[in-house]
Amino acid sequence: MTTYVMLINWTDQGIRTARDSAKRLDAAKKALGDMGGSFKNFFLTMGDYDMVAVCEAPDDAVMARFTLQLATGGNVRTRTLKAFPEAAYREIIGSLS
Repeated sequence: MTTYVMLINWTDQGIRTARDSAKRLDAAKKALGDMGGSFKNFFLTMGDYDMVAVCEAPDDAVMARFTLQLATGGNVRTRTLKAFPEAAYREIIGSLS
């Protein structure tokens, strides 16, 4: 599984219906689960982003499909970062010449 960090902001529509956002989160967790992925952590944050999620998915295509599905709801905008675990980091750095 590949790890992804999602930086999430509510749209104007999403903040107007913030009271429903927990239900939307539950639906998003189910949708990603149905695609073979999962949410590992979820945070409400202060600062440049409203929420941060750490997710796992089988591959980039699944994560792309999931983020596009989220976007079509019109409630959030996301920035998704592919995350490399420490072992992969060490392997990548170790291969530098």
